[in-house]
Amino acid sequence: MPFSRRLPLSSLIDLCRSLRHYLAAGLTLRDVFRQQAAKGTAAVRPVAARISEGIEKGADLDELLRRETAVFPPLFTALASVAEETGMLPEVFRELEKYYRLMQRLRQQFLAQIAWPAFQFFAAIFVVAGLILILGIITESNPGSTGFDPIGLGTGPGPALRFLIGTFGLLGFTLAVYVVARRVLREGTLDALLLRIPVIGPCVQALAVTRFCLALRLTLETAMPIARALRLSFRATGNAAFAAAAETAQRSVKTGDDLTVALAKTRLFPELFQHTIAVGEESGRLTEVLEQQGEHFAEESERRLKMLATAAGWGVWMVVAVLIIFCIFRIALTYIGMIDAAADGRF
Repeated sequence: MPFSRRLPLSSLIDLCRSLRHYLAAGLTLRDVFRQQAAKGTAAVRPVAARISEGIEKGADLDELLRRETAVFPPLFTALASVAEETGMLPEVFRELEKYYRLMQRLRQQFLAQIAWPAFQFFAAIFVVAGLILILGIITESNPGSTGFDPIGLGTGPGPALRFLIGTFGLLGFTLAVYVVARRVLREGTLDALLLRIPVIGPCVQALAVTRFCLALRLTLETAMPIARALRLSFRATGNAAFAAAAETAQRSVKTGDDLTVALAKTRLFPELFQHTIAVGEESGRLTEVLEQQGEHFAEESERRLKMLATAAGWGVWMVVAVLIIFCIFRIALTYIGMIDAAADGRF
């Protein structure tokens, strides 16, 4: 899926706000998307034009959104389809606008927290490359000197360039492996692995559960059958591991199991969350409990993103420290070798 086609959060927020306002005022979907095609953000206009044209030809919103899965996130397509079917369009788009505002705030906070460690990491790479280059220049200006070789690649422009190519090549290779793994591995495998990684896993889980609570609450408020509500809610998480578990949960409720039992069989939800859902089922307050849990996991997402940013910062510090210590030892060993050679009369 091309990453560049996905609508940015700011455009999604503007679209949800416009849909909420205009639909509540009595305009039709065709009118709203036609207006967005003419006056929406630059990213929204092309897709709004396609949807407006499709509605004029008689297609429903659900069908049109399924054609635009590369543009809209799963939560938007799942809930917009439900909203059209149940006539709750303004209410659903209000909830989506609130959710995407939350995600925008969390993303901005995470980027702000990770910006300085990322700068330090890349600065360290260029500092080492600059050291290799400068030592090469110094060595060339002193023909009788053997010079220092801080990382064993040699010194001068060529080794400095090889160091940069090797470092950024490794980063690019890691990213390529991740992208290929998402395409090649069985659906949900990679996301399931991410859920098991310390620090990263709890953060990914909290974000997915937040989306699940929002989607399930809104679908249950429409009196939709629980099996279909679960399918849409798992899909709305945007996490392949959760989406792959939808069939397990659906099969469970179809055989007569409670929602809590169905969620437990997926092995994706925290135990305390399952107990809370059980209380909501028994008390008949399931939608209220889902709303409270959605807010709780939104706060958990914020807390865990901060922990992830902190861990990433410490990780960068460790990488930089190891690189600096390695260079210091290389220079020290080279210097000791020069002293020994001088003592033996070979320098």
